[in-house]
Amino acid sequence: MDHVTAYSGGNDGARNGMKTRMVIMLVAVAVVFGGVFGFITFGHYMRDQFMHSLADRPQTVSTMIAGSQEWQPTLEAIGSVRAASGADLSAAVAGLVSAIHFQSGEDVKAGTLLLQLAQADDVAKLESLRATAALARITFDRDSQQYKIHAVSRQTVDTDTENLKNDMAQVAQQEATVGYKNVRAPFSGRLGIRQVDLGQYLAPGTAIVTLQSLDPIYVDFYLPQEAVAQLRVGLPLTAAVDAYPGKSFSGMIAAINPKVDTSTRNVELRASFGNPGHLLLPGMYAKLNIAVGERHRYVTLPATSISFSTYGATVFLVDHAGSTETGQPRLAARQVVVETGMTRGDQVAVLRGVRDGDTVVTAGQIKLRNGMPVAIDNSIGPKFDAAPQPQSNQ
Repeated sequence: MDHVTAYSGGNDGARNGMKTRMVIMLVAVAVVFGGVFGFITFGHYMRDQFMHSLADRPQTVSTMIAGSQEWQPTLEAIGSVRAASGADLSAAVAGLVSAIHFQSGEDVKAGTLLLQLAQADDVAKLESLRATAALARITFDRDSQQYKIHAVSRQTVDTDTENLKNDMAQVAQQEATVGYKNVRAPFSGRLGIRQVDLGQYLAPGTAIVTLQSLDPIYVDFYLPQEAVAQLRVGLPLTAAVDAYPGKSFSGMIAAINPKVDTSTRNVELRASFGNPGHLLLPGMYAKLNIAVGERHRYVTLPATSISFSTYGATVFLVDHAGSTETGQPRLAARQVVVETGMTRGDQVAVLRGVRDGDTVVTAGQIKLRNGMPVAIDNSIGPKFDAAPQPQSNQ
């Protein structure tokens, strides 16, 4: 009996040890799972706190006070400068260059003698023809007097008349030939670079020098047919060329082509500009700006302040939304839909949605949403220029 009792006590001890280990294991599992769930809960809490802090943190933006400006409706075009009169001068007959009477780049008046070809033989022939014509006139005058006293027949006088006309015609022809040996300026203007040398043989049509009349000067350009109703002769316009950055030239429309080009549906126009300083030269590329219609005043914003999407154009305004805990004014963003109009450079006309005096976000709006607090820093702002120019890297 004692042996049985001892065995039963051993089983009870084993069972108690197993229970103890089970309890320890369950406690350990509970601690592990509790730690995991606690860590996850703490992470969610910290994330919520972080997001809450972000929601309340002001976003830094740059702003401007909206104001209205006067807008002049304009049309823009690209044109080419051409001389009012221009020609590449040449001789009508062949010959050797015997004299040159001009310098390259010289300003000359109409009729100025520029170049002479060798003409001694032509002048000698002219003198011979003049002598023949003079003899024909003497004969005609003498026979006319003789005819009055019936000393010669009417046929003789008629023959003398026709001989005189023929000789005079030959003199005129030879005078023209001699004249062709002298090249003169057909109009006033500026000469280009001389293309011939003394003693050179010139064939008919060989270019000698270019002559360009530079004041006034023309700019030819094209506009779409839709613009014809807004155009008229005398309409003022300005031109700019790359040779003189920042400088504009004032002119007016001088002519409108009465025909529209059927291939492009554009109409050709010509503008006239005073050019006393000869700054504009034929062949230059010109950018034209034509004022059309009446002036209007529009609220004007930088292009960077407007966000465009398929749903329309929007801007963010900055409103006062109470005070912060420290008593400072609290600023909040408000998104509004706007209707835009014309553009000029970096400027956009706003027809509806923004009024004079509104504070408009000009940069940083991509991180904004309605009601979000904002902080203003205008140390760096966007460009706001009606005629922006590219910056040099130098």
